[in-house]
Amino acid sequence: MQLLVLEEAQEQNGRREGLLLLLAAAFVFVNALGLSLSVTGNVSGQHLWAPASWLGVIGVGHLLLHRYKPHRDPTIFPLYALLTGWGLILIDRLAVNFLGRQVIWLVLATAVFLAVSILPKNLRWLRRYRYTWLLLGLLLLAATLIFGVNPSGYGAALWLPVPFFGQIYFQPSELLKLLLIIFLASYFEEREELLRVSTGKGLLGSLPYLAPLLLMWGFCIILLVWQRDLGAATIFFVIFLTLLYVATSERRYVILGIGLLAIATVFAYFAFQDLVALRIDAWWNPWPDANDRAFQIVQSLYALASGHVLGQGVGQGSPYYIPVVHSDFVFAAIAEEWGLIGGIGVIICFLLLTYRGLKLAVLAQRPFYQYLAAGITILFTVQTLLIIGGVTKLLPLTGVTLPFVSYGGSSLLISSVMLGLLLFISGTVEETAF
Repeated sequence: MQLLVLEEAQEQNGRREGLLLLLAAAFVFVNALGLSLSVTGNVSGQHLWAPASWLGVIGVGHLLLHRYKPHRDPTIFPLYALLTGWGLILIDRLAVNFLGRQVIWLVLATAVFLAVSILPKNLRWLRRYRYTWLLLGLLLLAATLIFGVNPSGYGAALWLPVPFFGQIYFQPSELLKLLLIIFLASYFEEREELLRVSTGKGLLGSLPYLAPLLLMWGFCIILLVWQRDLGAATIFFVIFLTLLYVATSERRYVILGIGLLAIATVFAYFAFQDLVALRIDAWWNPWPDANDRAFQIVQSLYALASGHVLGQGVGQGSPYYIPVVHSDFVFAAIAEEWGLIGGIGVIICFLLLTYRGLKLAVLAQRPFYQYLAAGITILFTVQTLLIIGGVTKLLPLTGVTLPFVSYGGSSLLISSVMLGLLLFISGTVEETAF
């Protein structure tokens, strides 16, 4: 009887996921048709081949998950499908020269997503070699100091060329985000009880247990600041502080961390005048430099305003006035052509992803899975808040991308790995949780 109930629940989850995927497909193809009619005046294959490729990849993914991962969260894969499909529409609209490359990255990312969520029996191999994984990430990040390039020809050199693949580049800081979360999850699982006991003795009492952790984390931050990748450094800091609070339930760490962040911000403002000071000044009052250094944020604000509630319509706006709109400022393009409704829709997608991720962190039966799910969810949430806040001038710009939507192969690939880990963890919780 219990087996029949379990099978029925799995079938219900499969049907729910299939229905959500159908809704995502309808959204993607309606907008692809709208873009084609807007740009060419008729239905053109040049605007439909990418959505068709997306549909094939998503369809295969759904069948594989239904066959090999029947016990899973039914909302994670549809959210992935909707956001990546929307991203393809935007890249076709904003940077069509990059569309073919992004489709290739999507196929690879989805394959990795499925492999991570289906193939492993457990994640012991991640937990056991935490120092090895993190050192590998640090070495790759350090290599960018010597061999790093910027494909656009200007700006920070944060990418490494992929050998034997021509004009394909990889950003090590994206990989380091995942490796740091794995390291923190493993470390906190192993020393959770010791940390909770030692925190009662004050900050000095817990220092011996935190020293290796602080050392490795400090190397990450130093390398990122040296690279001037301050957006990633901010994300690392928030992830570390949040997981430390989860592990110890100690508010003093949060207060101390916020104070240190404030001090670091003031220091960076004066130490990096050509980067941090510029972005903070443009955030505080962009209008005096609207035609120069603050041009990007000002054009973003115009785009947000012109979108109104319902938007200009796909292909009807002018988001290309914003420099690098297909990467850092893709949310501004959404707000202009899909309006306030589209912007809220994107935020709701990430809120749902945050809710499901935190729910998995609470329900997971192993501490390592709990910390891993919490860390991944925090990363997605913080990165989304930073980029949307920067585009809307609620926060200074940090140079991060909108996960799954912005152009960028490294970001899409690593984000897909992390979401695959969440889907894997969902298979370890009770079926009734969904």
